[in-house]
Amino acid sequence: MRRKSRRYHRTGLLADPEEQNPLTGVANLFDVAMVFSVALLVALVMSYQLPELLNPNEDITIVKNPGAQDMKIIIKEEGRPIEVLNMTDNIGGGTGEALGTAYKLADGRVIYVPESAEGNETSASD
Repeated sequence: MRRKSRRYHRTGLLADPEEQNPLTGVANLFDVAMVFSVALLVALVMSYQLPELLNPNEDITIVKNPGAQDMKIIIKEEGRPIEVLNMTDNIGGGTGEALGTAYKLADGRVIYVPESAEGNETSASD
């Protein structure tokens, strides 16, 4: 029986093609990084107590910094893309016509009186 030489034993490990590629572990590191990033994203959403953002069947409106100069309104409705409305100093304007007058009663109801000569139709809302 012939004994293997030490030299063959040492080079035998390096002859394995899997051991020669230094990038074999990079694919596993990428997978771990992806799992970590998804876990971090879920933890962030849960820490802000907004799991509704992950539910595609639920409508939600978020007001960030209410009353401040940098106020934002985020609207998510089913079947539509998420819409972000930023607060601006611009005032809307244009041409139009007056449709009627709205009155607020003492109990909080609002009564709308249209400006038409055809009748005294009124509509109330809370």
